Amino acid sequence: QVQLVESGGGLVQAGGSLRLSCAASGSRFRFNAMGWYRQAPGKERELVASSTSGTSPNYADSVKGRFTISRDNAKNTVYLQMDRLKPEDTAVYYCHAILILSRANDYWGQGTQVTVSS
Repeated sequence: QVQLVESGGGLVQAGGSLRLSCAASGSRFRFNAMGWYRQAPGKERELVASSTSGTSPNYADSVKGRFTISRDNAKNTVYLQMDRLKPEDTAVYYCHAILILSRANDYWGQGTQVTVSS
């Protein structure tokens, strides 16, 4: 059974940095796509960044130039380096992965809280 486990969230002051990690287990196949979503209180979940095999990373406009997504395919791990954090980045961040075999399967992590104080 595929599991995604996030780590690296926490409390940081505005202007600071955090690095999120998401380790996937339970699959001997490489995920076709891995990425990060976030959900702030009272708001819908939104895409932050995604990395799809064979394409350039995709970022939400609000994080372009500040966040960087990277993958270690050998470890089925995805990272999100978050720099110059703003209070509006405060949210629960969720790891997401897609594995396409006979059909597309998508998986979610449990979420990690990121809080940016002003």
